[in-house]
Amino acid sequence: MGVKVKEWKGAFWIFINHQGQRKAKRVGAGPAGKKAAELAAIKIQARLVEGETTIFQEAAPPPITFGAYAQQWLESYAAQACKFSTAQTYELNLRRHVLPVLGVKPVAAIVRADCRLLIAACRTKGLSPKTVENICRTVSSLLSQAVEDGHLSANPAFRLGRYYRKADHPKRPIQPLTQEEVHCFLDIARQQTPREYPLFLCAVRTGLRLGELLVLQWGDIDVHGRFIEVRRNLVAGRITTPKNKKIRRVDMSAQLTEVLKGLLLKRKEETLRKAWGEVPEWVFCNELGRLLDKDNLRHRVFYRVLAQAGLRRIRIHDLRHTFASLLIQNGESLVYVKDQLGHSSIQVTVDIYGHLIPGANRAAVDRLDEATTRNPDATTNEKGATA
Repeated sequence: MGVKVKEWKGAFWIFINHQGQRKAKRVGAGPAGKKAAELAAIKIQARLVEGETTIFQEAAPPPITFGAYAQQWLESYAAQACKFSTAQTYELNLRRHVLPVLGVKPVAAIVRADCRLLIAACRTKGLSPKTVENICRTVSSLLSQAVEDGHLSANPAFRLGRYYRKADHPKRPIQPLTQEEVHCFLDIARQQTPREYPLFLCAVRTGLRLGELLVLQWGDIDVHGRFIEVRRNLVAGRITTPKNKKIRRVDMSAQLTEVLKGLLLKRKEETLRKAWGEVPEWVFCNELGRLLDKDNLRHRVFYRVLAQAGLRRIRIHDLRHTFASLLIQNGESLVYVKDQLGHSSIQVTVDIYGHLIPGANRAAVDRLDEATTRNPDATTNEKGATA
């Protein structure tokens, strides 16, 4: 007689062997599945000791709902295999948008029509196609795991793009500053907010994301080689890896290099003056030597500088777009822009900035005119007719 709990094919099972009769029962995956299997095994063992054998004729357990499986998935997969920011996005998408629609339905009964119903519910809320796409990716990732666990034979959320993409839905435009606007912005920042000026200069000269700027450390900067190693990012208050989990090198301009060298000297003087003991590890810190507050920087500093400079109100992330657009207008290749920004693929760079190339390279179409007007007489035949 024996009742054992074993992990098999990513899930926990109860294996029963009693008086020549055998039975296997799948309980679930992850820590929750293991705990439930162990508790059930104890109860089964007790019933067998008392001589009860009806367990071999018991009906199958009720099917696990999408909501219950989603909770297991978040604990066993998302929390372990994904970055914190990704797991947080999954949890938010499920709680706000998916579970109210699919939560009570058995996960094994989910079909493509349910996915279309979810998309319709999201569009009724007025969510953008990009947000709906992220929600669908969350569901697809979850159901892919359900396929591996044996709940589904195929993923019904695979390739749902045609149901949520709308050809007439405009993409949110980027709003980069022009070269003249950059000069104006930086001049006002240097005069009105000298403490934050180096951060803003770094943003428009390197294209670093705000989260990457806030957790930049002095050890990441090589003033001799004139480059910055982007090693970390600040997301939802937690320090994590850069967006694509890859460390990248970003070139520094001569101006930025000199400003950061001067900032380090000022920081050392501030450390002595305020008796901090050691220079803060953060390149851009507040007056206490601690991390800058993202919202405070955005609302109380950045927007104020824009207003004082008489510039339109843009997002602070548009400083990253400004860096890329100025590089392209100066004739740099999209491959170089991709490497500096840390995009996962050149397609991402083309999708965001490809439209900037024609306007910055009108000389290319001018050369077409030159090719056809070089010898105007050559286009006229002997009879005076145009060929």
